[in-house]
Amino acid sequence: MVWSGTWVAERLGVELVGGEGLRDLLGLALRRNPKRAHLLVSNVLGKHIPQHPRVVYGTGVQLGERVRELLGADVDRAVVLGYAETATGLGHSVADGVRRAPYLHSTRRPVPGVARAGGFEESHSHATSHLLLPEDPELLASGGPLVLVDDEFSTGNTILNTIRTLHQRYPRDRYVIVALVDMRSAADQGRLAEFAREIGARVDLVTLASGTVRLPDGVLEKGRALVAEHEAGAPAPRPMDRAPAPVAPGAHATGVTRMALEWPAGVPDGGRHGFTPAHRAALESALPAMAAEAAVGLGDARRVLVLGFEELMYAPLRLAEALERSCDAEVRYSTTTRSPVLAVNDPGYAIRSRLVFPAHDTGAFPDGDGTGDRYAYNVADAGFDAVVVVVDSLADSPELHAPGGLLAQLAAHIPRVVLAVIPSYLPSSAHPPRPSHDPERQEPSMLPEPLRGPAFSSYAPDDVGWLLQDLSDVELEAPTEEREEAIQSGGAHYAESLPVEYQPSAQYQELFKAALETSAARIARAVGTVTETVLAERGPRPVLVSLARAGTPVGVLMRRWAQHRHGLDLPHYAVSIVRGRGIDANALRWLAAHHDPADVVFVDGWTGKGAITRELAQALDAFGGFNPEIAVLADPGGCVRTYGTREDFLIPSACLNSTVSGLISRTVLRSDLVGPNDFHGAKHYRELADADVSGHFLDTVAARFDEVAHAVDAEVEKLLSADRAPTWEGWAAVERISEEYGIHDVNLVKPGVGETTRVLLRRVPWKILAQRDAGADLDHVRLLAEQRGVPVEEVDDLPYTCVGLIHPRYTRGATGADGKAVVAP
Repeated sequence: MVWSGTWVAERLGVELVGGEGLRDLLGLALRRNPKRAHLLVSNVLGKHIPQHPRVVYGTGVQLGERVRELLGADVDRAVVLGYAETATGLGHSVADGVRRAPYLHSTRRPVPGVARAGGFEESHSHATSHLLLPEDPELLASGGPLVLVDDEFSTGNTILNTIRTLHQRYPRDRYVIVALVDMRSAADQGRLAEFAREIGARVDLVTLASGTVRLPDGVLEKGRALVAEHEAGAPAPRPMDRAPAPVAPGAHATGVTRMALEWPAGVPDGGRHGFTPAHRAALESALPAMAAEAAVGLGDARRVLVLGFEELMYAPLRLAEALERSCDAEVRYSTTTRSPVLAVNDPGYAIRSRLVFPAHDTGAFPDGDGTGDRYAYNVADAGFDAVVVVVDSLADSPELHAPGGLLAQLAAHIPRVVLAVIPSYLPSSAHPPRPSHDPERQEPSMLPEPLRGPAFSSYAPDDVGWLLQDLSDVELEAPTEEREEAIQSGGAHYAESLPVEYQPSAQYQELFKAALETSAARIARAVGTVTETVLAERGPRPVLVSLARAGTPVGVLMRRWAQHRHGLDLPHYAVSIVRGRGIDANALRWLAAHHDPADVVFVDGWTGKGAITRELAQALDAFGGFNPEIAVLADPGGCVRTYGTREDFLIPSACLNSTVSGLISRTVLRSDLVGPNDFHGAKHYRELADADVSGHFLDTVAARFDEVAHAVDAEVEKLLSADRAPTWEGWAAVERISEEYGIHDVNLVKPGVGETTRVLLRRVPWKILAQRDAGADLDHVRLLAEQRGVPVEEVDDLPYTCVGLIHPRYTRGATGADGKAVVAP
């Protein structure tokens, strides 16, 4: 079928040839672009023509479902790539239809600090340069099928050039091209098969309809002349392109309200740097509440437009679709664009009206490329009584709000204008652009809010906020022997799995209770001493940040001391630090965004040889403002200057695992579970609630606060005037023991009661060195050693009460009982 009755066909001689399905999908317009005279205007893309959001989203999902069926078992390895700016939302919707595929779209917005995974040119476009800026540098290196999504497949140049460029860097054996329409000419039909043979890969094409465009001779010259005629205001047989209505100074403030959009923490604003299935699930959960909030802001509006912004298409589309499902108003969706198109008020022409306004995300373009005019089509005088404008925070600028800006232009045509701002997502490596807008309108960090009890941990919500992600549903536990073999062979890091939670015997539980009753006052005194030292030296409002999980009960107790003695309500968070891999950088970013880094005081339970102390200092080198000193309850190793005591005594919280630490596991850092924008993970062992003594431990110690108050005051007075410089005595002792016992690895020597207990509970112990006549502080150590068949060797001149030695040449079947096993052959 040839469509010859349209305005473009009559005036320019350009004709669409195809079936009824093509006509439902496309219209024609004139570009103001010297490289291509005509524009195929999609009726279902949500770019130039306001459309029902269910149609826009459903079309992309339908294409994605066809891709999923085509790929079969390969679908789990697929990555979807969309093209800016027109197909960013379509590509994202296709990824939703594919279901489990991560999504990335090209961008014209440079982001300093983010490595480019590729780039290409789109020769016919108004803005030609595309960048690929995935946050995960391995996103395109998976080797699985790459699904490339654009609105149309015409000459094929753009997509084939993309594949050729990426194939050189990230070769793979399968590509799928997805487009709304296949508009290749007869001459271009055979290129796809030839190209596939050239690169040695399979290339499939999935579209909704096909057809061709007939172009007359001299179409570019005719198009330029026709555009010039209308731009100059020359008479024509049809009504002219509507000029924007004049906007009086101050009009930008009339009828415009700001909506508080509760965008889910940690979810990117789109696919510019990658969008994972986990991000998709978080957004799906948040959409109903955001739509409800939008509905309240719209009042009694009956015909609503949700207007996205250039590349930001998917987020406003999903908001529009959720709004459409939840309210009685008629909802349409479209977005603004860079592309200049002639507007002609003719029923046979796709672009009936246009609004012209200055670019409002110039701060995101340090090279100045972000300037110039932008456009909104088929919005003016289209019968809308409300519009929700959705932009990211970098585009919430003075230009957006100025007279003549987008909001003012909309306010001149639509009675109610509502602004919704989504936080701009920046990868951790990015250098944030200088904001061009009012600092008061800066959006909060994209990092998630802390987890709190009782949803995560058995602690009260105010006791601690966990800067972790919940991995409770992931199977992470492995037998102790298997973990030890993997760790020592270099096959795995200790933070990549969890030991099976130790279930204490009745005898061991009684030992814990007895030890707690005996040492509660001594612990309370140490808590008071370290807390008062921190308040005296670090200011009256420190932010306590405990190193999960051994530091967390101590942090909770320090917070309770400050509240009990001084009425202070100190913030307390728990973060992960992993030996050899450093502290959770995203947790530090969250802290820096919400508190003055100078106020942060890191808290741990005790020191052993000082490995974590050194790890923290090294990790903080990359972050300005944080003080690397750690405050600990006990410092037998002489590794810190802020401590409650330097005695090596039994801290009952070291006797157990999660059941004395809020039912939280040790922290986990594994690349398939913890992404670049995620906190480290941990599990909440809710099933162990009946054995939980976390609250009992805290309450028993806190009950002794008053009786030790005078002793604490006297101790702190002495400490503040004493030389408390670290001696690193413990590190020297560990090095000596490592050599003396033929181990030659300080990481396998765990000094102190707390660390020795951890060896017996989590690792494969070789032997225990105990200070002669250590007494009741080691009763639980002796019991655990007996249960695991580990010898306890009493020694003199030990600076610690005890030292645990991990089996130094561990493989399954090795007993390590005689000492000779450590000698290398």
